[in-house]
Amino acid sequence: MPLPFYQVDAFAATPFTGNPAAVCLLQGDRDADWMQGVAAEMNLSETAFLAPQDDEATYRLRWFTPTDEVALCGHATLASAHALWTHEQASSEAPLHFETASGRLTTRHDDGWIWMDVPTDPVAPTDPPAPLLDALGGTTPKEVGWSGRDYLVRLPDADAVRTLQPVFSSLSALEEARGTIVTAPAPADDVDFVSRFFAPRVGVPEDPVTGSAHCALGPYWAARTGHTTLTGRQVSARGGTVRVRLDAPDAGRVTLGGQAVTVVEGRLNA
Repeated sequence: MPLPFYQVDAFAATPFTGNPAAVCLLQGDRDADWMQGVAAEMNLSETAFLAPQDDEATYRLRWFTPTDEVALCGHATLASAHALWTHEQASSEAPLHFETASGRLTTRHDDGWIWMDVPTDPVAPTDPPAPLLDALGGTTPKEVGWSGRDYLVRLPDADAVRTLQPVFSSLSALEEARGTIVTAPAPADDVDFVSRFFAPRVGVPEDPVTGSAHCALGPYWAARTGHTTLTGRQVSARGGTVRVRLDAPDAGRVTLGGQAVTVVEGRLNA
């Protein structure tokens, strides 16, 4: 039986910006090999699979890159909530709950923005491994941290982030890491920090806008600015804006906000 699917640009106010994700609405359980095959066919940085649970506002959610299942994906969670609300699968008047490999994630709709309650990834200072320094192509980091999931590299300024041309073969050699975040303070008054995210080891050379990276970026920049409400700009070619709130910094949770737009609606015949 054909399954509804949507391609959604997440962390985007207009089409063809932000980060595209595919969202597939399941009618029952499907095995991981099938999901991985669909994700490879979609060939986007993430494909989300939603299976309804007994509570009509709760869904089982899994995320796949073209090559791997991942434990957390912010932009595909945002895309999933957008698809359910926009295409009348759920009421936007009530929160949505997603049961995931990273625990229960809750999303809320507020005046055109989607807000996600997700776990933080606190960053601890670390000595950079040789492949990471090689990957920076001679750019000297001001600080390097490890979140337990990704490396976070602070570069001298926003221009260094925008112009970085990483050595992907060196990034792929970082077997312990899902990916690498590079970041710096933003020069604009309406943005607090800029970033980019690279994850070639899991099939995503550069991710356009990475919600899960902001689980580390939010606490990192809050500690350095003293602000618990921040705005990040991911300066990939497509670009996107992520709002960050740390309402209870010691609770291990962060709220990420973004917009989304559907660009493709169809049926999956597989």
